[in-house]
Amino acid sequence: MKVVVLVGGVGGARFLIGLRALLGGPAGRAETGSGADVTALVNVGDDIWLHGLRVCPDLDTCMYTLGGGIDPGRGWGRADESWTIKDELAAYGVEPSWFGLGDRDVATHLVRSRMLRAGYPLSAVTEALCSRWRPGVRLLPASDDRVETHVIVDDPAGDQPGGQRAIHFQEWWVRHQGKLPARRFASLGADRATPAPGVTRAIAGADVVLLAPSNPVVSVGAILAVPGIADALKATAAPVVGLSPIVAGRPLRGMADACLEAIGVDTTAEAVGRHYGARSAGGLLDGWLVHDSDSATIDGVQVRAVPLLMTDVDATAKMAMRALEVAGV
Repeated sequence: MKVVVLVGGVGGARFLIGLRALLGGPAGRAETGSGADVTALVNVGDDIWLHGLRVCPDLDTCMYTLGGGIDPGRGWGRADESWTIKDELAAYGVEPSWFGLGDRDVATHLVRSRMLRAGYPLSAVTEALCSRWRPGVRLLPASDDRVETHVIVDDPAGDQPGGQRAIHFQEWWVRHQGKLPARRFASLGADRATPAPGVTRAIAGADVVLLAPSNPVVSVGAILAVPGIADALKATAAPVVGLSPIVAGRPLRGMADACLEAIGVDTTAEAVGRHYGARSAGGLLDGWLVHDSDSATIDGVQVRAVPLLMTDVDATAKMAMRALEVAGV
């Protein structure tokens, strides 16, 4: 069985852990033990150049989580991290100081940046990095091209009254903790980007496609912003089933509510499902899972209410199993 999953960072990585456990795939295997082949299409809109290094937060979070190197408390970055480089940069007064790179983490960024400058595409670089971490699923960036999410915010100190400015998503997310009201999001470079090699082929050849309970705007939405990916999802013969990242009117993790507000979508499981839309009406979904305390009615979409809290690997594996059941595989 071939499974394709669209994922963001922490939530997407944890969902992949549960899916891998369900399908019997230990870390260190290119495929799961049951013969299932899992390909994760990972958001690259969060990626950023910092201190001359290319940082890919969602790819790294998935790689470290599945490879056993993640900091379990934070859900991102390396376990047993130290911060000497960060402290030394601060001593020099080097900006940006609001984004900290741990010493262990820097090694990954150094290898990636060196390979990118040598001409290797991001997908090949990711494959090389995963040869160390052996995540047990194939991690594939949505695009090899530079696609970055920027946030349009108010700029009261600018030259024009009522003016606005664009800041990188990481500055909005990390520095401002999502508290600056987002007016809209822009995927810079998306209009010129193409899917990474293997992305549309994986979707076309899948037996099932899952939308992980990741941020629908800046994670899954940023993947869909790459031309060709949404069309591939609409065209695939595989059923497409999504899992709601919203439970009882609140995001499972992060600030999806602020992102949804910026695009005019209510923070409810039903509203997010309607945002993705039914494939029968030109959208993406054949099935939509909501938490068992929620409900949703979406014409043309099979909706099922099941527990959607990723409290541990077993609970997450059961979520993945329910998604596959809705898909009929």
